[in-house]
Amino acid sequence: MASPQTKRKRVPVHGVLLLDKPVGLSSNDALIKAKRLLNAEKAGHTGTLDPFATGLLPLCFGEATKFAQDLLDADKTYETVVHLGVTTTTGDTEGEILDTREIDVSRLQIEEALSQFTGDIQQIPPMYSALKRDGKPLYEYARAGVTLEREARAVRIHQLTLIDFQSPYLTLRVCCSKGTYIRVLGEDIGAALCCGAHLNALRRVQVGDLTIGGAVTLEGFAELDEASRQSALAPVDALLTSFPKIQLSEDLAKRFLHGQRLALGKEDVSLPDGEGRVRVYRQLDDALLGTGRMQAYGVLAPERLIATANKIDC
Repeated sequence: MASPQTKRKRVPVHGVLLLDKPVGLSSNDALIKAKRLLNAEKAGHTGTLDPFATGLLPLCFGEATKFAQDLLDADKTYETVVHLGVTTTTGDTEGEILDTREIDVSRLQIEEALSQFTGDIQQIPPMYSALKRDGKPLYEYARAGVTLEREARAVRIHQLTLIDFQSPYLTLRVCCSKGTYIRVLGEDIGAALCCGAHLNALRRVQVGDLTIGGAVTLEGFAELDEASRQSALAPVDALLTSFPKIQLSEDLAKRFLHGQRLALGKEDVSLPDGEGRVRVYRQLDDALLGTGRMQAYGVLAPERLIATANKIDC
């Protein structure tokens, strides 16, 4: 009788994989596949993409998971195709058709409609969403034919650009704040044009400072050997590029890693202007130590620390 297959032991992996998620795969399923390919101990994603959507899904491994929240809060950029004249139960192609109307709109009318959705707007979250009510996601109620009252939420559309209009399809580029539902935006644009609409395609092309240009597909990642997969990961601090950088001497680095607040002077480090979050490095080897917050009078308070930084002799 053959012996049972030995389970591979997970290993520490630290970094960020910029994944180009395919259509039809949930964000969690994509994470599980990438984690298995890296044989990684710890992993997490930085905000979900619907199975219907494609594009940039940053996956965090090891120490990078400590900073995933920063991307959850970051602005996002999408490219989407809005199908005018047809509404569906889900606001995208996965739902059943509710209504079909004739389309009689000009490019000027479209531009005028889009201007209504630039800046601070209110959105009512869709029933087909993962938001929870009494511990159950809204999409479970929706699948049971139940519609619940939802409060409108404030979001911000930084930029809404019409890329192309070939009736019945609008191709748009949307730069928006966290929490924006592009499906709802497409439906609201259709309502403003008095013809209804749903999303025909949705692709995320940017999260914070990270762009789709450096992303890999799951198929391409699977074809790499183990060393090449590790090399494909961006460093942990790829998530922190929007924060000012400061470097600490060996002594200050040790104290910072022990969670001590540091009173810094200009003779110690090059201090950023004002208060706020910073990324902190050891001057000796430029190793990331974590993030901190600059406070009044040059005080640096540790925030999230890199555990592996202590393993480097300092």
